[in-house]
Amino acid sequence: MQTMPIDVGRLGTFLCVVPPEPRANPETGELRKDRDGNPIYVVGVAVRQADRRRADVIDISVPAEPQGIAEGMPVLVNHLVATYWQIGDRSGIAFRASTITPAGPPAGPSASSSGNRGKSGGDA
Repeated sequence: MQTMPIDVGRLGTFLCVVPPEPRANPETGELRKDRDGNPIYVVGVAVRQADRRRADVIDISVPAEPQGIAEGMPVLVNHLVATYWQIGDRSGIAFRASTITPAGPPAGPSASSSGNRGKSGGDA
C-alpha cells in the first residue's frame, strides 16, 4: 500500500459532521488499534474547497480520541494522508491524520451575524 500526503492548505474548510467514535471490528466488536497499540477513532469531516460549491464528506482515522470535537465544529486536520486499499473485489481510499483539533466554535445559524439572506457566493 502506498500512502500519499495531502496538502490540507489547498483544501479549504474542514467541518466535523460526525463526532469522533471508536473504530471497531464489525464482526467481533473489538476496538481496532494502530501499530503502536493506540485505539483508532474515526471522525466524519466535510471538506469544501474555496473555489467549489460542493463539499465531500470523508471519514478520517486518528490514533487516540480527539478532544473537544463536536458536530458542526470547524476542525484542523494535521498530517493527512490517503491510502489506496483493495480487498477482493472491493477497493477504496482510506484517510488518516495524526490529529484532528478544534478550529473554532460550532458553525450554524448563530455563527453568522450578517443577516445576509440573498444569493450565496460571497463572503459575509
